Amino acid sequence: MRVIAGKARRLLLKTIEGQDTRPTTDRIKETLFNMIHEELPDCCFLDLFSGSGAIGIEALSRGAKKAVFIEQNPKAVECIRDNLKFTRLEEDAIVMNCDVLTGLSRLEGKNYVLDLVFMDPPYDMEWEKKVLKYLSGSSLIGEHTILIIEASLSTSFDYLENMGYTIIKEKKYKTNKHIFIEKENQEKR
Repeated sequence: MRVIAGKARRLLLKTIEGQDTRPTTDRIKETLFNMIHEELPDCCFLDLFSGSGAIGIEALSRGAKKAVFIEQNPKAVECIRDNLKFTRLEEDAIVMNCDVLTGLSRLEGKNYVLDLVFMDPPYDMEWEKKVLKYLSGSSLIGEHTILIIEASLSTSFDYLENMGYTIIKEKKYKTNKHIFIEKENQEKR
């Protein structure tokens, strides 16, 4: 796994051993970042269920102003810190070692308005639903915030409208998909 583009381009990233994380492949990562490249310069990026930190690090490498990583697994947090140090991007990063809902509540009131939120939770456990429910009433989400969820192909998002979200894009791959959503009251892009 490597950084694909930007100031840390071609640098190899560490991952943790075992099945605790599921790194996003370089091909899927490249497709994702091609879809959001216009939103990245100077954005505040949130990487939930961060794993190795590859997505947030890619965002920083491509021009994000700040990236916040929230990961519960201590070994993964150590890996994120090592990857940030190796890529020389740690100055623009905040790494939180806690569950995502605790991390989100800790960010409240710190004047963060997130531009891009990426989450890659464990598949088919409805973590994305819990996070979206929390964020629907949060000051962390602004009128132009885009939320991106990596999920299994079988994951249903039929509840989004009831929570006040709209799907703006969907990209399916062989085994998973990315859903791009925003608050309903926002102007369509």
